[in-house]
Formats: sequence, C-alpha cells, structure tokens
Amino acid sequence: MITDTLTNLEKYKGMHKNLDTAIDFIQNHSLAELENGKHVVDGENVFVNVMDADLRNVEGAKFEFHYRYADLQIDLTGSEGWEWSDEESEKETYDPSGDVGFQMADTKSYGVIGDGRFVLFVPGELHKPGIVTKVSSSVHKAVVKILME
Repeated sequence: MITDTLTNLEKYKGMHKNLDTAIDFIQNHSLAELENGKHVVDGENVFVNVMDADLRNVEGAKFEFHYRYADLQIDLTGSEGWEWSDEESEKETYDPSGDVGFQMADTKSYGVIGDGRFVLFVPGELHKPGIVTKVSSSVHKAVVKILME
C-alpha cells in the first residue's frame, strides 16, 4: 500500500511498466472531466473506472482483495476513509472473472483520501475503501486498475 499526494505521483514511476502508463495518463488527462464508466487506457493492462459512490460505515464491512490488479484510488470530489490489513486468513470468496474477493480481518492501518491524496493497493493486499468521513457520505472517484502480472 502506498498513500501520498498526487503531486508526488511521478516519484513512483519505474516500479512497474503498467503503473508508469497509469501515471502518464493521470498526469496528461483530467480525471474529473471523464464521465462515469470504464475508460480504457491500455487494453486490459490499465483502465479507469469513474463512479459516484455512496460511502459506508466501517462496522461490518469486509475487506476486498485482488490477485491480478492494483487499485489506484483517487477521490475527485469529497473524501473517503480506507482501511488496510496484512492479516492472513482464509479468503471467504473470490471471483476470478472480476478479480475480487472479500474477507474479514483486523485493521492494521487506515487513512483518508481526497484533497489531492491517493492510495494504491497492490494485488493481495486487503483493503476497505469507501468509508464515511466526517465531511463526506458520498464521493465522485476514479479507480485506476493496473494489471501487475
């Protein structure tokens, strides 16, 4: 997991070729001008899902995980909380067609994005985005999906 400001995003180039593609796209396009839906950047290697999302209470929410894709999450309006865990336990469900699974775990770290901050969750990391904050109950956001195989 990496969390930082978008002004520092360039510092993460060189970690993976598809992350470089995502960073170049973000730096050369206004994510806020994209309509809701899927926007293909480089086939299935990099794409952006733009959405309006109602945020949820943290209690009872499960962590999600992916095996193939990293999630680069950016709030375009509003702010959301997130949680992260490195706890290893039996995965409850996994859908390979959507590359998403869910499980319960104990929170090890947490933070808030919005106001020019991002969080990047890499494959295998348990993460719980979309948490209500003191200032937002909904957000307009972009999730950049980055194939990391």
